[in-house]
Amino acid sequence: MITRQNVVSTIRMVREENLDVRAVTLGINLNVCATPDADQLPQRVYARIKDKAGHLVRFCNEVSDKYGLPIVNKRIAVSPVSMLLEGHSVETAVKVCQALDAAAEEVKIDLLGGYSALVQKGMTSGERTLIESLPQALAVTKRVCSSFNVGTTKAGINVDAVNRISEKIIQTAEATRSSKGFGCAKIVVFANMPEDNPFMAGALLGPGEAECVINVGVSGPGVVKRAIDRMIQHNPQATLNEIAEEIKHTAFRVTRTGELIGREVANRLQIPFGVVDLSLAPTPRIGDSVGEIYQSMGIRLIGAPGTTAAVMLLNDAVKKGGSFASSSVGGLSGAFIPVMEDHALSQAVTDGTLTLEKLEAMTAVCSVGLDMILLPGNTSAQTISGIILDESAIGITSRKTTGVRVIPVPDSKPGEYIDFGGLFGAGVITSPASMEGAERFVMRGGHIPAPIHSLMN
Repeated sequence: MITRQNVVSTIRMVREENLDVRAVTLGINLNVCATPDADQLPQRVYARIKDKAGHLVRFCNEVSDKYGLPIVNKRIAVSPVSMLLEGHSVETAVKVCQALDAAAEEVKIDLLGGYSALVQKGMTSGERTLIESLPQALAVTKRVCSSFNVGTTKAGINVDAVNRISEKIIQTAEATRSSKGFGCAKIVVFANMPEDNPFMAGALLGPGEAECVINVGVSGPGVVKRAIDRMIQHNPQATLNEIAEEIKHTAFRVTRTGELIGREVANRLQIPFGVVDLSLAPTPRIGDSVGEIYQSMGIRLIGAPGTTAAVMLLNDAVKKGGSFASSSVGGLSGAFIPVMEDHALSQAVTDGTLTLEKLEAMTAVCSVGLDMILLPGNTSAQTISGIILDESAIGITSRKTTGVRVIPVPDSKPGEYIDFGGLFGAGVITSPASMEGAERFVMRGGHIPAPIHSLMN
C-alpha cells in the first residue's frame, strides 16, 4: 500500500537528492543478422537496431514525464558482435562497428554496448577478429562500447586473451591520442561478466537472454547519503548496523521506483521486462557520489583503514534492500567505485589517501572493480595484463564480478590532471606502486585453472 509518507519521500528523493533512473537499456539480439556477405552484414545490423529501437527514446520520455522521474540515459545492448564475425575480416568488423554507431545516432541513444567477446576458455576466429579491430573501430566511432569476459569461476582465466586485449588497450589509447586516449574509457574487461547488465561500458545481451528485453539501472547515491545524514543528525551515536538498516530501507524504495519505470517502458515497447540493476552509480556532480556515502558513515579520508569495510557494508545493504523490493534484481547490483566519475573518490586519489592498491582491496567487496583509472602514458601492456589478472583472480575466487577499465593517457605522467567532461568525469594520473616486475609471469600465457571450489556439481 502506498502511503502519503511514501509519496512525499519519493518526491524529495527526486527534487533534492538526485534520484533518477540512470539507464533504460534495450537489449537486442543481432544473431539473425549473420551472413557471409561482408557488404550485407553492416546493413542488416543497422536495420535491425533501427527497427527494434526506433521508439525507445520517445517512450522513455513519455514515461519520465508521466511520473516526473528523470531517465538520464537511454541505451542499447546487443548480443556479442564477435558471433557475427566468424569468417569475416577486420575491415568488415570496423564497418559493423560503424553501423552500430550510425544506428545509435539514428535512434538518438547515447551509448551502445556489445562490441564484445566471451573468451574465458578460448578464442574463435570471430573473437580474434573483433579484438584485432578494437583500436580502429573505437577510433572511428563515438557511441560504441566494448567488453570482454576473460575469466569465470568455472573456467579460470584465459591469460592469452588478457595479453592480447591489453595490447589492444595500449593501441586504442594511441589511436585516440587526440582525445587523451578516451577510446579506452569505452573498454571494460570482466571476470564473471553479467549478461543482463544495463550499465556501460559493460552492457551486452547475453546468449541466454530473450530476443529483445528492457533492463533498468537505477541509482541514488545522493539519496542514500542524505538518508544517512538525516539519521545521524537525529542520532549522532548511530551504530553501523543501524546505518546498514537505513541503507536497506532506502534501497528498497529506490528499487521499487526503478522497476515501475522499467516495466512501463517494456510494456509500451511490447517486449519483456528483464531486470532492475540497483547499483549505486555515481556521477561527477557533488551530492551524487558513492565516496560521499563513506564519508557520511565516518570515513573522513577515503582510503584510510576501515574504507574496505565501509564498502562492504554499503554493498551488502544495497543488495538486501533491493532484493526484498523486487524479484527481478540482476546485473551488477551494488556499489560502483569508478574513480573519474565520482568526485570524492577522484579527490582522494589526488590527495594521495586512495592508492591503486587500496582500490584493488575495495574491489574485493564492491560491485565491479578497478573502474575509470587513469594510467601514465608509458604503462606497458604487461602491466595492464597484470592488473587485469589480479582483478580476475579476485573475481573468480570470490565468485563475484570484477572488471577493469583503465585509460593509459598518451604522454602523461603521474599527478597530471585529465578532464573528459560530462559523465566520464576527471581525475589525476595514478600508477601501481611497482610498474614492472611481473612481465615474465604475465608473458608465460596459457590459462590459469579454475579454483577448486568451481567443482560444485
